[in-house]
Amino acid sequence: MKQILIVGYGDIGRRVALLAGQAGFSIIAASRSVELKDEEESKFLQPVAANLDRLGTLPQLPTKEALVLYLAPPPSTGTTDPRVKNFCNSIYNDELPQKIVYISTSGVYGDCDGELVDETRPPNPQADRSRRRLDAEETFRSWGKKHRVPVVTLRVAGIYGPGRLPLQRIKKRVPLLRHEESPYSNRIHANDLARTCLAALQKGTDGAIYNVCDGEESSMTDYFLAIAEVFELPPPPMLSMDEARDRLSPEMLSYLRESRRLDNRRMLEKLGVELRYPDLRSGLRAIRKQGTPE
Repeated sequence: MKQILIVGYGDIGRRVALLAGQAGFSIIAASRSVELKDEEESKFLQPVAANLDRLGTLPQLPTKEALVLYLAPPPSTGTTDPRVKNFCNSIYNDELPQKIVYISTSGVYGDCDGELVDETRPPNPQADRSRRRLDAEETFRSWGKKHRVPVVTLRVAGIYGPGRLPLQRIKKRVPLLRHEESPYSNRIHANDLARTCLAALQKGTDGAIYNVCDGEESSMTDYFLAIAEVFELPPPPMLSMDEARDRLSPEMLSYLRESRRLDNRRMLEKLGVELRYPDLRSGLRAIRKQGTPE
């Protein structure tokens, strides 16, 4: 039975584990703490305690011949990701994995002035959160070449899904940027991301980078208004960019300073991913139908 080691076991890791377990894989979930939510999960998943900030907890990870899905986030400050370096440095030469898939962010491209962006575009991160991700990409790529381990990178757009919607923000009527000033942004439903992760573990080729998004062209403002519409909430008020600088959080402003449209053709064609939610409203309607938006 093929083994998948998921490093960083949260919402997306759990979704991948359920899909992989149903497909016949055995799963090792490595995280600071892993809470199994149901009996089905416990049938094929073995939790392992590991703290990427503590080197002594890492050599026990079962990396040999495993397919590794690295989902752990970087630290919240700085421009590098020491956790990825700790993970790579903990793997002995006789314990090499079969492949590593790293979940990065489309933010590494930086502001592209609304242009269509494919995987050949050079990275140009403009926020520290994206610089940390690019550092992790480069660490994995260098380590993989040195040890002849295939490394695949998924550059993921904004993730939405059950429990991942800004409903409280909309209910509080936090303002949005006006349509004409709102930059392009990209999204992927959590379930489609999980299916893409599994496809990358199985089909991703060494050194390959894949943009992961649904391919729908829209803006951050479109995103919030679509959620308000589907969940029958009043639309938030609108601001100009000049007004937003005084009223929106620095984090939100940093997102609003970047505009790009991701090209997802490589994901669809090379990984064979068939999106269940190729547009935002179909994903939102499914979430509302499930009755678990928060």
